[in-house]
Amino acid sequence: MQIARFILLIPLVLLSISLHEYAHGKMADLLGDPTPGMTGRLTLNPLAHLSLMGTLVLLITQRFGWAKPVQINPRYFSNSRQGMMFVGLAGPLANIFLAVIFAVLFKNFAFNLPTVVAIFLKLGVGINLGLAIFNLIPLPPLDGSKILKGLLPRKFDKILHEIEAYGPFILLFFVFTGLLGKIIGPVWIIFYRLLL
Repeated sequence: MQIARFILLIPLVLLSISLHEYAHGKMADLLGDPTPGMTGRLTLNPLAHLSLMGTLVLLITQRFGWAKPVQINPRYFSNSRQGMMFVGLAGPLANIFLAVIFAVLFKNFAFNLPTVVAIFLKLGVGINLGLAIFNLIPLPPLDGSKILKGLLPRKFDKILHEIEAYGPFILLFFVFTGLLGKIIGPVWIIFYRLLL
């Protein structure tokens, strides 16, 4: 059963990560930045987006992971702060959208579907909720930090810039100590139960 579950996770992870990164790139493109298109990131092809380590973490934890960041040039935006906030928000929103789609399919059709398909749909809800919640954490380099910067007054920019240098290390500390799971877990459970 665990092997079957792992096999089902692979296409879900590829789809979820690819849609997340595509959403970032597409939002930037809509706001006038040609960089994602020029660098080949306006695609749902997972090979364009995958980070080996981030994908392995997502497969193992089934809660959080990451992909290669989409290159964005905020100088193309009419309002760089607002533009980056919208770009940051697009990825998690894409995952929430996928989680809702999987949940609707599960709740309406699960009893008429083979067990393996029902498990696939439930895993789809869980994976996408996890990605969305993880990326909304307001810590660089996660999407939540871009959203926070867009919401806060400019006087906080210096503080956020200083935190940015240590963000990845703080994030790794939370991952390897298990604190990240304790933060994400309760929030994930609430929304997972809400959807299913």
